[in-house]
Amino acid sequence: MKKKVVGALIIGAGSGLCSAQSSVAMYGIMDLGVVSESGGAGGRVLKLTSGIANGSRLGFKGSEDLGGGMAAIFTMDAGILADTGASAQGGLLFGRQAFVGLAGAAGTLRLGRQYTFIDSSLGALDPFYLGFAGRMSNVFTAGYISRVDNSITYSSPVRGGLSGELAYGFGEVPGDASARRYKGAAATYASGPLYLRMAHQDANTLSAALVAGRARNTVLGATWDFGVVKAHGAVAVSKSVAGAATTVDSADLMLGATVPVGPHRVLFSYVRRDDRRAANGDASQIGIGYTYALSKRSTLYAAYAHIDNRNGAAYVVGNATDNGSGSGNQAWNLGLRHTF
Repeated sequence: MKKKVVGALIIGAGSGLCSAQSSVAMYGIMDLGVVSESGGAGGRVLKLTSGIANGSRLGFKGSEDLGGGMAAIFTMDAGILADTGASAQGGLLFGRQAFVGLAGAAGTLRLGRQYTFIDSSLGALDPFYLGFAGRMSNVFTAGYISRVDNSITYSSPVRGGLSGELAYGFGEVPGDASARRYKGAAATYASGPLYLRMAHQDANTLSAALVAGRARNTVLGATWDFGVVKAHGAVAVSKSVAGAATTVDSADLMLGATVPVGPHRVLFSYVRRDDRRAANGDASQIGIGYTYALSKRSTLYAAYAHIDNRNGAAYVVGNATDNGSGSGNQAWNLGLRHTF
């Protein structure tokens, strides 16, 4: 549960004024569990891991009413490795998100470090919400950019269930405005049981060896909530080029379901990656999960996933924190998530 402080928290160094129309909320997640991974070169690994279902975090968000339907907003979201106490996202203090913006009748403008539209789309479409061993991104659009620094995003108001988003990330490379530049766009339709989402991103890259590259990802997916079961589906095309070499050229598919029964939820997905390069390194993944809500804030969970790699493909089973850094093609999860 978010802890709200209204009109009692001074924001900004040197500010001595409080406003009854200002609010700040502190929130967080502590998620820890046991992970068993196998199928890697080193053999089976058993470990205690932070952030299996959702990345552990501590965050602050707030808004100030500016009048006329306009509000100033901010979010500072710090990833935590609760098993060691270290910062996640490579040690960044607010590595999950850090932005400030304006929100009003014309839409929302944000500036800072933010999630990409591909990442937010997968999170909304995936039965595992990009967590657990069964997260779709183990093979679906694997290697996509999940966050962008130095970015500006615009989100339109919702009209008739339809909304749109645009993003631009500054590469900030002297003498080359296109290097490391990011561009993104998304459209969403949500009405009743139907949720439909399409997103695209185009990112230029520049390695430490000054090798230029380009990565493009497009995702289209939908969910339909029938009450007794929620159906999930998505397709994607991805292509990456580094120098003159094509490193990624794939078409991906995900089919999944969420079955709620009181405090119980059963999650399932099948993910297929079709490698269109000559190497033909295809992969498919089966994931199954179970969650039990002890309360509105505490959840027990278990999950399993297995990846079938072909023709030299080497995709590994990860989770919400160990994305792409697992040690094998098979994993079990058992853990507890608490939100506040």
